[in-house]
Amino acid sequence: MRRWVLAIAILAAASSGGGALLWGLRPRRSSRATRQRGSQHGSKTKYILFPTFVQSRNAVANKNAGSAGDVLEDNPVGRLKVYVYDLPSKYNKKLLKKDPRCLNHMFAAEIFMHRFLLSSAVRTFNPEEADWFYTPVYTTCDLTPSGLPLPFKSPRMMRSAIELIATNWPYWNRSEGADHFFVTPHDFGACFHYQEEKAIGRGILPLLQRATLVQTFGQKNHVCLKDGSITIPPFAPPQKMQAHLIPADTPRSIFVYFRGLFYDTSNDPEGGYYARGARASVWENFKNNPLFDISTDHPPTYYEDMQRSVFCLCPLGWAPWSPRLVEAVVFGCIPVIIADDIVLPFADAIPWEEIGVFVAEEDVPKLDSILTSIPTDVILRKQRLLANPSMKQAMLFPQPAQAGDAFHQILNGLARKLPHGDSVFLKPGERVLNWTAGPPGDLKPW
Repeated sequence: MRRWVLAIAILAAASSGGGALLWGLRPRRSSRATRQRGSQHGSKTKYILFPTFVQSRNAVANKNAGSAGDVLEDNPVGRLKVYVYDLPSKYNKKLLKKDPRCLNHMFAAEIFMHRFLLSSAVRTFNPEEADWFYTPVYTTCDLTPSGLPLPFKSPRMMRSAIELIATNWPYWNRSEGADHFFVTPHDFGACFHYQEEKAIGRGILPLLQRATLVQTFGQKNHVCLKDGSITIPPFAPPQKMQAHLIPADTPRSIFVYFRGLFYDTSNDPEGGYYARGARASVWENFKNNPLFDISTDHPPTYYEDMQRSVFCLCPLGWAPWSPRLVEAVVFGCIPVIIADDIVLPFADAIPWEEIGVFVAEEDVPKLDSILTSIPTDVILRKQRLLANPSMKQAMLFPQPAQAGDAFHQILNGLARKLPHGDSVFLKPGERVLNWTAGPPGDLKPW
């Protein structure tokens, strides 16, 4: 910790107008105030002296020129044409009307992508000139009373939609979906289950084996991530985050920040399986460390606190991804990614190695020494890159859409796959997919 404090002090003394070193006493509630497994303890207020480096907006803007991620500003219009299948409302709009909560959960990208494409300049009403075909199916819009998606009907719903387009249009059959894309934002994508072991046992829905999947799940060498998939960020409400912005020159007085579960006693009562033990390790090793502001509480100042933090932990949970990654980037908090082999959103365009910190799950007990040993100039460079508006924009699904946002990054990813190779289109009468493969329950009518 002393090494980190000294590095900040030296840098501030050497800088010329780029920033100011501020010191202040900030109260920190003891981590023991929110002990795991339901126990509650009285809390005391501790005062900790933190160094905080504040950069002016002009300094950030001047140092961003030529920064990584310029490809994020590519315009997909004119590079591809997309045909949107007009499906019966039972596959999409009727589901949303039944439960409007679907608009606000982390899987809502499937809904907003549909809305975006309906009015997008890349949409074509002539399927003969289309490069890609999109099937709008809201497979996550079946929620529990607590708002969690139930994926159990999703395979039958998707299969039903594919049978419909294969029967009523000729375009699926000529490629068996190889020039089609589907948005599948479940925990484990088109494996359609929220528990990894069962998702692996199911595998990707057989009828989607040739299609391009646009999904939040991404992990190298995993059966639920097929080659050619486009990994996207989960949905986080842009308007809500916008409403919680604080002045850009606010001191970042929290060194490490995290709010969320460390154990999932309901689904993993013995511990160790949830997050592969990484979250439990964070809690057990750093619950009393003054540099770590971690808790299960989710305070009303959550977004503001992220904007006051240098590092924000983004550990895996049941799946390797979560909205924290989006929130960290939007709020300029350096994401500390703890999820082995994760495939990050738009990895061919966003320089994750330059804006984030990667910590192996087995190295979590050394997290404090890893973060305090990062040179100050490296921290400041990551912060400058995160201040680039194009980085933030690429992680969001705003309404209405804006240039460079996540919608456009998806289209850019599809455009980069063009032109389609010869293997996309089948010979007359040729069939590759097995329509009777998969668990027996998936073959029942929807």
